[in-house]
Amino acid sequence: MSFLNKKKFLIVGVANKFSIAAGIARAMHNQGAEIILSYQSERLKSKVMQVGQELNCDTYIECDVSDDNSIKNLVKKVESKWGYLDGLVHAVGFAPANELEGDFTDVATREGFKIAHDISVYSFTALAQASKNLMKNRNASLLTLSYLGAVRTLPNYNVMGVAKAGLESTTRYLANSLGKDNIRVNAISAGPIKTLAASGIKSFRKMLSYNASRSPLGRNITAEEVGNAGAFLCSDLASGITGEILYVDAGFNITAMGDLSEAD
Repeated sequence: MSFLNKKKFLIVGVANKFSIAAGIARAMHNQGAEIILSYQSERLKSKVMQVGQELNCDTYIECDVSDDNSIKNLVKKVESKWGYLDGLVHAVGFAPANELEGDFTDVATREGFKIAHDISVYSFTALAQASKNLMKNRNASLLTLSYLGAVRTLPNYNVMGVAKAGLESTTRYLANSLGKDNIRVNAISAGPIKTLAASGIKSFRKMLSYNASRSPLGRNITAEEVGNAGAFLCSDLASGITGEILYVDAGFNITAMGDLSEAD
């Protein structure tokens, strides 16, 4: 039997069929889950629906994660359809493009910090607050997406790295807070993948090449691999796991330096 059979999940942050969130949605669907997808605006709805058609998804709900009323409306509609949730996937991240290029000290602004942390970090807490009563005592799971830039400095990642560090800390605090309700909270720190979000980072193609050359597996990872890890973390197979950051990056995070034969 599929390990997510008949479980119900809300996925927030699908941008298009190439996004990591779409990979998670497919993996969950393949394991028998029922899924509701949110979309940011009417402009993006058609791309989200393209993903949903693969998943037999019949419900799409607009949600602006920077607006508390929009989040409450999202959860209210989910409750009206299902009455409960077995989990929620938060795949939302944004920072102004001009702050994802250049030296951190030169490009950082107060407004950029506010935007990056509101959209990329606080939204996870806001969604947890709004939906927790739908997941209480169901061995439900909250899942978010991070990146190595949360704990290591990376060229051009800048304020998004600071935000991802906050997101990983938020994961731990939410796990501690919601444990009493039998709700687990975890994050996946995925290696670089060609997505809409990644396209805003300068020199991203070079990052892909460097990651593949330095990772122990000698390659980059796929959205499908991240999706499988996400489906696992949201399943009863991971019932004892909470507050964790799972690296799905072909092992890149464990390396300190490359092949010394390349050195002079």
